[in-house]
Amino acid sequence: MGMKLFGGSGLSHGDRIEADGYPVRLSVNARARRVSLRIDRIKREVVATAPSARRLPEAVAFAREKADWIAGQLADLPSGQVLTPGMTITLFGVPCELVAGAGRARYTPPSELAPALISAPDDAAFGDRVLRLVKVEARRWLTERTEVYAGRLARPMPKVAVTDTRGRWGSCRPASPRAGAAIRYSWRLALAPATVADYVAAHECAHLIEANHGPRFWALVHGLVGDHAPHRDWLRREGARLHAFGRG
Repeated sequence: MGMKLFGGSGLSHGDRIEADGYPVRLSVNARARRVSLRIDRIKREVVATAPSARRLPEAVAFAREKADWIAGQLADLPSGQVLTPGMTITLFGVPCELVAGAGRARYTPPSELAPALISAPDDAAFGDRVLRLVKVEARRWLTERTEVYAGRLARPMPKVAVTDTRGRWGSCRPASPRAGAAIRYSWRLALAPATVADYVAAHECAHLIEANHGPRFWALVHGLVGDHAPHRDWLRREGARLHAFGRG
């Protein structure tokens, strides 16, 4: 949907406008009591919320009034991290050195004598090659944990995929008469501590039984990983940094 300037008419949920040069997404939430602004740190955007479509012009005016606040909040978001030889990243909490090397890009797991390594030719595609290997490792690790939790819940192993979603760390489609179950994860979970990524795997597998977030769902999660609050808090705190990873 195209960008709209202030003062335009016919505003609706999902429209994108500008506040002193900063993009703002408009949102209608019937549960909201007033017009408000927030920063979506994962999607790296400003959201102006109104209780109804009729009050969206108020949200536009409020965003324009708070342009300085918006600028400060966006400036505080983590900057992109370009991947270069010599850097050390973490994969599920384990240090992994990025090194320049001839030939095909490859990932070497850690051993008692050496850290994990990702080696790739030192050229303009170095970062892209590193990210491809990180995604492969993410799919391997998350598939293993999914198999563990699906087994504990006595459910067939779902199909697993990794994507670059910004809104969710994972999603689950329970089995139906027409299709088997499927779980998608953000590959960026590979950059989180193993306990955090493990919680997300348990969370999505619990959806194989309970498709909602009711008490029975959280009881399942608690039975798999115990207290989930520290892991959710970590993702809220560090999610923006994970989403800045690998972006120039």
